[in-house]
Amino acid sequence: MKKNDPDTVYRRDFEKVAATFSAGAATATPVEGRESMAAPRSVRDRFWLWGHAVGSHDRGWGLEEGSRITPVEAAFYMSIPNVIMVRYEGRPKPPFRRYALPFRALREIVWSVVGAEGATDQSEREEVLSMASITPNLSGVMMDDFFNSEGDSHVAALTADELRRFQNHLKQGQRQLDLWVVLYDHQLDAPVSAHLEHCDVVTFWTWEARNLTKLESNFEKMERLAPGKQRVLGCYMWNYGAREPMATTTMARQCEKGLEWLRQGRINGMVFLASCICDLELKSVEWTRRWIREVGDEELI
Repeated sequence: MKKNDPDTVYRRDFEKVAATFSAGAATATPVEGRESMAAPRSVRDRFWLWGHAVGSHDRGWGLEEGSRITPVEAAFYMSIPNVIMVRYEGRPKPPFRRYALPFRALREIVWSVVGAEGATDQSEREEVLSMASITPNLSGVMMDDFFNSEGDSHVAALTADELRRFQNHLKQGQRQLDLWVVLYDHQLDAPVSAHLEHCDVVTFWTWEARNLTKLESNFEKMERLAPGKQRVLGCYMWNYGAREPMATTTMARQCEKGLEWLRQGRINGMVFLASCICDLELKSVEWTRRWIREVGDEELI
């Protein structure tokens, strides 16, 4: 078979990423928890895929309908060993334990306790936390769309005091989980600092692709707003703000900037959104997939 035959290349990539996934997951046990996981060493180890249930973005975003790929399938396809699983329009429905079973093959997972559009309740949070004892590679929980839009009477889905108590709960016992939050570029001037104080990981997103020209200055503003926090760069693979394709030149710009910041230690990782568009043969997704294969094995000091 030819050296560059697509099937050979795919099989080689699959074996490589499968080994990466299993190396992280296999070292953890329900008792030992996250501390036993191998420390991230490569660029690939720092990459996350934003996961939604199958077909979540088929309607309302200007995308072609008919996505059939699951989050775990998309992670393997993209060669990304970590997934952030976020409920979207009520899916998946609890209980999550059976749904989460395939995620054990991944290196690390984070599960939402606040879903899309800020949806959350006490029972959902308790359900996610109960998964920690049987999901050894669960390392954190995500709050998506946590901060409210401008003009809303409440700053966030939870008060700062409720968030403080919840974070304290995450740090009790042998399984200590990180508290992740989404912060958009248009929220940088909102009164969110009191809430960010109780978060461990801030993921930063530029909602409209046209505003990626201000990524550097906005990121510096985010750093000042959330000092001492782990920082993760969110990268859309579709221009959701404008409901149109993400230009590959724009995709390349945000990816290369994120890689530069990873090398400098300014960010702890990058998230690519979303799993439910990875089988639509979008140019931006395919460009990202190739780019990950090119840079993923680079070791970070």
